This record gives sequence, C-alpha cells and structure tokens, in this order.
Amino acid sequence: MATQRAQTSARLVAAGILLNLVLGAVKLTGGVLGHSYALIADAAESLLDTLSSLLVWAGFRVAARPPDADHPYGHGKASALSGLFVAGVVFVAAAGIAWESVHEIITPHQGPHWLTLPLLAVVVALKEFFSRRMLRLDAEYGATALKAEAWHHRSDALTSGMAFVGIAIGVIGGKGYEAADDWAALAACVLIAFNGIGIARESLGEIMDAAVPAEVEAEIRRLASAVPAVRYVEKCRVLKSGLSLLVDIHVHVDGGLSVREGHDIAHAVKDALISAPLAVTDVAVHIEPARE
Repeated sequence: MATQRAQTSARLVAAGILLNLVLGAVKLTGGVLGHSYALIADAAESLLDTLSSLLVWAGFRVAARPPDADHPYGHGKASALSGLFVAGVVFVAAAGIAWESVHEIITPHQGPHWLTLPLLAVVVALKEFFSRRMLRLDAEYGATALKAEAWHHRSDALTSGMAFVGIAIGVIGGKGYEAADDWAALAACVLIAFNGIGIARESLGEIMDAAVPAEVEAEIRRLASAVPAVRYVEKCRVLKSGLSLLVDIHVHVDGGLSVREGHDIAHAVKDALISAPLAVTDVAVHIEPARE
C-alpha cells in the first residue's frame, strides 16, 4: 500500500512538473512582451519549481522501493529529504527574486502592459487548484514532500497574485508607478521565504524522528486497546517514515496466559493497526504481564 501511495504521489508531482514548464514559458513570454519584471520573476520561479518538483518526484520514486537488506525499514525518508531540498530551492528563489526586484526598483524602466493581468489571473487559478489537489492527497497520505510541493505551488500562486496587484497598480497609476510590480515581486519574496521555513521545519522534523501528532498516537492506542485480551497499552512510539508509520507498542495482558496465547494477541494487535486507515506498515508488539 505504501508503494502504491508513493507511485500515486509521484504521478501527481510529474503532472505538476509539466504544469510548471508550460506556465513558466507562458509567463516568461508575457513578462518580456508586457514589460513586467514581476511576471519575469514569476516565470523564473516556475522554472525553479520544475527543478524542485523533479527532486520531489525522485524522492517518491525512491520511497516506493520495498525494504531490503540495507534498508530494513524501507526508503520512506527519501521523501522527507526531497522536501528539504525543495525548501532550499524556495530560499534560493526568494533571494534571487528579491535581488533582481531591488535592481528593477532603482532602475528606470517602462511600465507593465495591462494584458499581463488576465494571464496572471489564469495562472493563479491553475496553481491554487493544483495546490489544493495536492493538499487533499497529503491529508490522506501524510507525505511531508507532498505537502512541501503543494505549498510550493501555492507560493507560486501567491507570487503571481502579488504580481497581479503590482501590475494593476502600475497600469492604473500610469507614469510614476512603473516600479509597482517590482515592489510586488519584492513583497512576494517574504511570503515565499516564509513557506520555505515551514517546509524545512517539517522535513527536518521527520528526518530527526519528531513525534507524530498526538491524535495519531491516540488512535493507535485506541485500536490496540480494543483488541480482545489487551488490558491496557503502556508505551507507544510511532515513527513517521515518508508515507508510512512504524509502530513500537507495549501492551499488557493477563500474566497467566501461555507464550502462544501472548503471541496470538500480539499478532492481533499488529493486524488491527496495519488494517486501519493510518498508513501503518510495520508494528513491533511487546507483551507485558498486567499488574494485578
């Protein structure tokens, strides 16, 4: 199941790569012909998005590999690593756009053309639609890299939205407002960098084995406690590995049970967790005698 989720995610990311290539070419053409640096900067970010999407796609392809002798817990961390690379690309994009925006602000140039506005409106709509689609899939799969990619598409939509506002001000204001779209591009850099921080924090958390959300652990405890003959759950440690959850759990049972009976209960707990819609792929169950 984890392999199927990784492959589905990889296909969606591949579609995003194609979208970025098409929109990048369209925005670059519109920016050059429409005299809008904000649109040219937006195009540059779309092309950088293509690079980061390729990294995410590669991460999911690696994460889809089954466990082997060298990686007994699978290759799920590859998706978190690709999410971290995406954060790096986002920071580079923000810094580059900010640098060029300042240069354009202090350099006199022709104002933007109004025809760039409907182009940007279409770009924002497409990017927001794609971002929402990825966030829905992330809500189902819980993939850090997929969320990073979704927010990367949303940051592109934000950049395009800021460019729309700046170009609109430049078009309406006329002479003296030629740099409005450059200021918009500069403002968008703050939003892009902020998204990059969020992506980096979550990716690092997964790489460093941060705790899963409390509600996920609570649900695992509830499912284990519902297994017949389980008195209560003591320890419960959950490791997030890409699209999968690995569980280490201690359950208490009647101390008078035989080893075979305890073994059967452990298997029942494992089966209950793996069959639940939580993306649990492996469970280590420790049987403890209940305190009388």
